[in-house]
Amino acid sequence: MDFLAEEKNKYSPPAGLATKYRQEEVHRFIVDCMTSVATPTLQARALADLLVAADLRGHFTHGLNRLEMYVNDMVKKVCAGDATPVIIKESVSTALVDGKNGLGPVVGNFCMDLAIEKAKQTGVGWVCAKGSNHYGIAGWYAISASKQGLLGMSFTNTSSLVVPTRGKQALLGTNPIALAAPGEKGDDFVLDMATSVVSGGKVEVACMKGEGVPAGWALDRDGAPTTDAERALDGFLLPLGGVETHSGYKGFGLGMMVEIFCGILTGAPYGSNIRDWTRTDQPADLSQCFVAIDPSFFAPGFEGRMTDLMNHCRNMEPETPQKPVLVAGDPERLHLRKVEQEGGITYHINQINNLWKLAKYLGVTPLQTN
Repeated sequence: MDFLAEEKNKYSPPAGLATKYRQEEVHRFIVDCMTSVATPTLQARALADLLVAADLRGHFTHGLNRLEMYVNDMVKKVCAGDATPVIIKESVSTALVDGKNGLGPVVGNFCMDLAIEKAKQTGVGWVCAKGSNHYGIAGWYAISASKQGLLGMSFTNTSSLVVPTRGKQALLGTNPIALAAPGEKGDDFVLDMATSVVSGGKVEVACMKGEGVPAGWALDRDGAPTTDAERALDGFLLPLGGVETHSGYKGFGLGMMVEIFCGILTGAPYGSNIRDWTRTDQPADLSQCFVAIDPSFFAPGFEGRMTDLMNHCRNMEPETPQKPVLVAGDPERLHLRKVEQEGGITYHINQINNLWKLAKYLGVTPLQTN
């Protein structure tokens, strides 16, 4: 949703803008945009780290595509960009955190660092936060644990977008799940998935590109199936699996599990009580859950077994020779390699034009190619 359309559309981008940019330049641009709306530099950099990582990994729905949402939250003063999370309650292995309405990545980094610290001491760290905001790709936090030899998990609730099985109105958010498990030499298993058929961001990207969406993704506002991206954006998503005959109730159940870990466990808003994501007159008040597990507290040799299992999968004969069997994390590794080979991240021209207008509205230097 383009919250700043009226202001931005006063500007017309020049023809022929580049679509490929070095990651350092993307990072600079994000920091400049956020500091221009009174976000402290440290917090702006934390957000930029996450958004750039999303695009590097090929998750374009949650990279630069999300920048305008964060900018808008600061402009509308419904997010406290300078907030510092605080621990409300804790034990040796658990904690409840109040994010103080801070930027989601700031809250998320604080909580996962705390979970990691507790896991190294006790084997497991389980930290839940309320009073947070959109925290980007769930995998970012899980990976921060796997980089230290731990298993990491991350969950968040979101505004209601997903209909329950047999329903016609939204109840849950896309409620993502992430798990990162360390393998040998940095070859980690990284699962990062919505509990809906797709993330809401994929519908936004389809709208931005002027494309339709596949059948089975969404319902329109009246609860009827649609392949029109605009109608889907104004409507609802189906749970993972889709309709009941394709086991959509399993995706619905997983979404409920995430909500239990987040809104229910923290005593914060949950389900349809969470603010509609298009409203900017009140804080989002999202809840999140972060888990770290130290495999050394269990059987030795975890990394070797993890890599062995992944390699077994990869070496299986594929149904189509041109499409080898992959494990979670492989598509992202392939995209990282592609970015490195091409010397930058490539974006859709419609997105670049929109970001140019945003830059002009904010008075910052647009993305530069050198």
